[in-house]
Amino acid sequence: MPTIALVAAGTRLGLSLGKVFGGHGFDVALIARSEERLGALTDRLTDEGVEAAGFPADVTDRSALAAALDSAGARFGGIDVLQYSAPYVRADDGDSWMTGVLDVTVENLRPQIEGTCYGAITATRAVLPAMIATGAGTLLFTTGASAVSPTPSAGAAGAAGAALHNWALKLNNALADKGIYVGYVALGAWIEGTPGTPEDASPIEPDDIARLHWDMHATRNPAERLITA
Repeated sequence: MPTIALVAAGTRLGLSLGKVFGGHGFDVALIARSEERLGALTDRLTDEGVEAAGFPADVTDRSALAAALDSAGARFGGIDVLQYSAPYVRADDGDSWMTGVLDVTVENLRPQIEGTCYGAITATRAVLPAMIATGAGTLLFTTGASAVSPTPSAGAAGAAGAALHNWALKLNNALADKGIYVGYVALGAWIEGTPGTPEDASPIEPDDIARLHWDMHATRNPAERLITA
């Protein structure tokens, strides 16, 4: 059975990705910081008839993340698809979950770069050698739309996402002749069920977003996609 590794898997998009790919015959390796969340996700997917297992790791802990992916590969016999959901990493314990462009500093940008870019690169390097050796594989990276459509209120997240966006597109070009597809997804809409969703928003169902990820993997096209409400 093929296997998808979902890094920074959450209870909305992560669960939906597990259900959609699992429904197409994939085993699912879940990687997240919270063991409690991993247990709940594994149970939900198991109830859906999907073979799933959790591997705890914080994406900002590069050695732990690489080890978790190694363990997932050993458990399932390899990783065929990697999906990395860039998390928002707070620089402190403040209430604000976004840093406006005028408030960006080296100190509050660094942790976002760690979670978005360094985590994605670490995860990719953990699975890429095996993909190159077999001549097949898919790498999917998901961030907010501020990475491709500058948003003043998302100064730090947008800057970090833009770096990942640039790297992912170049990676796709470099790996195209090696049988490996790289797809980048920018989410420009709220996901249904997300706490704090504005009343005037038009949220998108996570299952619909997950199906778009599946379509990109299955068709190996396009290299990037902006999802809006």
